[in-house]
Amino acid sequence: MSTDLRAPRTAPPEPALPRLGPVGLLRWAWRQLTSMRTALFLLLLLSVAAVPGSIFPQRNIDAGRVADYMAQNPTTSPWLDRFGFFDVYSSPWFSAIYLLLFISLIGCIVPRTKVHVAALRSTPPRAPARLHRLPEHAEVTTTLSPEEALAEARTVLKAKRFRLHAHDATSVSGESGYLRETGNLVFHLALTGIIVGMAVGHLLGWRGDVILAEGDRFASSAGTYNTISPGPWVDDESLPPFVLGLERLDVQFNETPGRGFGMPREFTAYTSLQESPGAPVTRQAVSVNHPLTVGGADIFLLGNGYAPVITVRDAKGTVLYRESTPFLAQDGNYRSVGVIKVPSAQPKQLGITGFFLPTAEPTFANGPVSLFPDAKNPEVALSIWEGNLFPGGAPQSVYTLNTEEMKQVTKADGSPALVRLKPGQTYEMPGGRGSITLERVKRFAGLSVRTDPGAPISLVSAILATLGLILGLVIKRRRVFVRVRREPTAPDAGAGPPVTVVSIGGLSKDSDAGLAAIVQAVHDHLAERKDRP
Repeated sequence: MSTDLRAPRTAPPEPALPRLGPVGLLRWAWRQLTSMRTALFLLLLLSVAAVPGSIFPQRNIDAGRVADYMAQNPTTSPWLDRFGFFDVYSSPWFSAIYLLLFISLIGCIVPRTKVHVAALRSTPPRAPARLHRLPEHAEVTTTLSPEEALAEARTVLKAKRFRLHAHDATSVSGESGYLRETGNLVFHLALTGIIVGMAVGHLLGWRGDVILAEGDRFASSAGTYNTISPGPWVDDESLPPFVLGLERLDVQFNETPGRGFGMPREFTAYTSLQESPGAPVTRQAVSVNHPLTVGGADIFLLGNGYAPVITVRDAKGTVLYRESTPFLAQDGNYRSVGVIKVPSAQPKQLGITGFFLPTAEPTFANGPVSLFPDAKNPEVALSIWEGNLFPGGAPQSVYTLNTEEMKQVTKADGSPALVRLKPGQTYEMPGGRGSITLERVKRFAGLSVRTDPGAPISLVSAILATLGLILGLVIKRRRVFVRVRREPTAPDAGAGPPVTVVSIGGLSKDSDAGLAAIVQAVHDHLAERKDRP
């Protein structure tokens, strides 16, 4: 009988691999989402996603700045707007990361809490038979009886806050460090609380900023703030109806020559406050880190500067513009820029922009420069433009001038009309356009009115997170076992009375330099107690 070696061989059947199926796939996705690694990754991703909100202007804070940015960057800004970079904190992708992080933390905390509660209710595990195999171990021989030796070991371990349990008459098991896992759970719960606090603050909180010059009054309402950012669930009618006046702004600078020359020493705004219609007017001071509180909102002093009172008249002397115009500081000596817009000017609208110098360098050899932040030699340096102030009708910041459809006003010789004025001086614009007068110089205070109902939640959560982190880092999870056995004679002697051999072993979940000291403490205590008194 012969075998044909050329006959084709049958390939072995392919192993049947298990299929997850829809339910299995969902379970796998849920386990991935609720893992601690995913939660940490989402937390990092959320911090990275918040970066564009500090780089690009946000529409809910200053729509004018967004419009100016889009006008200056016509190529990239449409794409940035399409992906929500001007509305970062309300964009779908930021909200998705935020919600996924919240779900991940909850899904991670709940099962760990169940396991921790079960561990708290359970007894320490049985002592191993061979304690010398544990990372930390010791053995001592004593004349105490096994019951007395175990009692002495219990005394030492109880003093060190171990929870003890005896599974049999020859051993005792001790476990400590449950607060470590409690601290970890508190930390993660506190992170969830911080997220909830931020969400509550975003939904129910609001912020409004206003620049108030000395002598001016401000009535709180949704339309009177320079910028306002209400939460999605905030009713504009619920804003506190207070009236705030800035009586005086005291600013002190260091005038002593040296390293700190010109540095600010104190900012204090003296205000008049009427909390509601018909309420009495009170005088209160606002300073840095010492806000006012009214109607559940805090009023902070965030900045200050100069608001020169400038009057613009037409050729007939009619006043077209007279306001305290805030100029925003650009450096430590308060070299400030500002804009005056006169849409009622004829035949063309006027735009005036330039610098305010509290202590002007007289020669202008290096351009308009201020030598000191206090108003020692105040002066404005302005240029005049005419044309369309609002091209395309797009919103603009009140502190910038769009000259896209404007031309600079020139003198008869064709040179630009540049204006330098001290308080009380007037400049006659060329071509019969009227005049510009610097009446006087006021100071202004930049005030921010905020309410954040989620702040208490975030504060308590931050404190708990710190406490939980400390507990998780400081406390060690330890297990110590003691096992006794009776020997008929001492190993290093001849015939004699029976002795008790005590084996001690220690085990820690992580690296623990203090575990050896605990094992040694039990050993030394038993070595000292040869017999009960």
